[in-house]
Amino acid sequence: MSTRQNPSDFWKNLFSHTLPQAHLYVAGLVAVGLVVLLTMTPTREVSAYRDPNLLAIQIPTPQILYLDINRQIAEARDLEAGNIPVQDNLTWRVEKVRAGDNLSAIFNRLSRPQSDVHTVANATDHSDAFRRLRPGETIAVALDSDNKLAEVVYERNALESLRYLRTDAGFSGELVTRETVKSQAFSHVTISHSLFLDGNRAGLSHNLIMQLASMFAWDIDFALDIRAGDTFTIVYEEELLDGEKVREGNVLAAEFTNQGRLYQAVRYESADGQADYYTPQGRPMRQAFLRAPLDFTRVSSNFNPARLHPVLKTVRPHRGVDYAAPTGTPVYAAGNGKIVSSGFTAANGNFVVIQHGDMYTTKYLHLHKRSVKAGQTVRQGELIGTVGSTGYATGPHLHYEFLVNGAHTNPRTVALPRAEPIPSQQMVDFVRQTAPLFTQLASYRTTNQLAFLAY
Repeated sequence: MSTRQNPSDFWKNLFSHTLPQAHLYVAGLVAVGLVVLLTMTPTREVSAYRDPNLLAIQIPTPQILYLDINRQIAEARDLEAGNIPVQDNLTWRVEKVRAGDNLSAIFNRLSRPQSDVHTVANATDHSDAFRRLRPGETIAVALDSDNKLAEVVYERNALESLRYLRTDAGFSGELVTRETVKSQAFSHVTISHSLFLDGNRAGLSHNLIMQLASMFAWDIDFALDIRAGDTFTIVYEEELLDGEKVREGNVLAAEFTNQGRLYQAVRYESADGQADYYTPQGRPMRQAFLRAPLDFTRVSSNFNPARLHPVLKTVRPHRGVDYAAPTGTPVYAAGNGKIVSSGFTAANGNFVVIQHGDMYTTKYLHLHKRSVKAGQTVRQGELIGTVGSTGYATGPHLHYEFLVNGAHTNPRTVALPRAEPIPSQQMVDFVRQTAPLFTQLASYRTTNQLAFLAY
C-alpha cells in the first residue's frame, strides 16, 4: 500500500471495507459534514488533519482510532470491541515505527515536544516497553482540544497493544490483548522439487514445514531420501481474529509417503501438559537419537572402513559420516547424555564426545566453536557447537561418529532405539484424543486419491 493516499480515496475505502452495512447511512452523513468543514477556512485542528504528513497512514485497525471522527463512526467501526474505549473530542495522529527509531524520533515526526517523550517514558506501568520498538509497529497519540497529549497507544501487533492514559499523576499504562479463535486447516502436497519449495507453493509457512520435518526427522532423511512424487498431508491449527488468520499453531497430525512408504504421526498432549508426536500405535516418533545432528547441505563422505584419507593420502578407515555445511551451522546433541570430552587436537580440531548411558557414544569433530564443557549433561537437540574446518579438514563440515558398545557403526543406517511409548494407563486418553485426527487424515487421503483418479 502506498504511504500517501488521497483523502477521498481514504473515505471511500473506509466506508466500503470497514463499516457494517447498518451504519453506512450515518457514516455517509458524517462524511459529507466533514467534507464541508474541510472546504471552509481551516481551524487549528482541521489544518493539522490536512497536513500532508498526517495522510501517510494505513487504514485504521479495530484497535486504534487514527483520526478525529465523531462517536457515531467510532461506534460503527466497533472500536469498543477492541477493548480500547473511544474518547470524545480527541484528535489522533499515527506513525509507523522505522528501523532505528526510538520514542523521541517518533514524537518528533508527530510534532510533539520532548516533554511529552519524558512524560510517557516515565509512565507508572509498562514504561520499559518503548525500549523494544520494532519496525512495522504503530504508535498513535491523541490530542485534546488544548493540543495536549491525552493518550498514547502502542500497537505491537493485531493481538497486543499498550495503552497509556493521562492521569493527575502523569501517564499510566495498561496491556490490552485480544483473544483469537482456534480452527483447523489442512493441506495436501505432492513434491516435485523439494519439501520447502513445494510446501511454500502450497501456501505453507516456513514454521509449518519445519514442524513437519522435525516430526519425521528420525525416519526420513530430508536431504537425501526425498523423491519426486512423494506426498504429505498435514492438519494444523490456525488462530483467527475477526475471521482473519493472524498466525498458525501446532501441526496436529500428518502423514508422509516417502518412496512408497507411509509414515503417520499425531500430536498428543498428556494430562501433565507434555506434548509430543506419536504413531497410531502410541509409539513416539522421537527416537533416543537424532539421525543427523545438524541441518546439512550434503554428505561429503560416507562411513567407509577402507577410505583413502583426503589429506594424508593413505588408506584409513572413515568411521563416521561427514556432513558438509557452512561454517557456523549449529550442531546439536544427538541424544541425552553427558559430555565426557570437549577439547582440541591437531587431527580432530575442536571436538566434543558425548556418552549416552552405557551403550552409546557420539563424537563431533572439526567444530568451529564448542559450546559445552566436559562434565555437563545435555538434552537431545541442545546446541553443543558449530560447524567448522579445524584440524585435518579440507573444508567446513561435521565429522560425526556413532559407537555402540565401543564399536563404530554407520550413523546413517544404525538402528536407533526409540523413546519410551505411551504408558498403558494413558492409552484410552490417547485414542480419545487422536482417533478423530487419524480419521481426518484418512479422509483427506481418500479425497485426494479420488481427485487424482478423476483427473
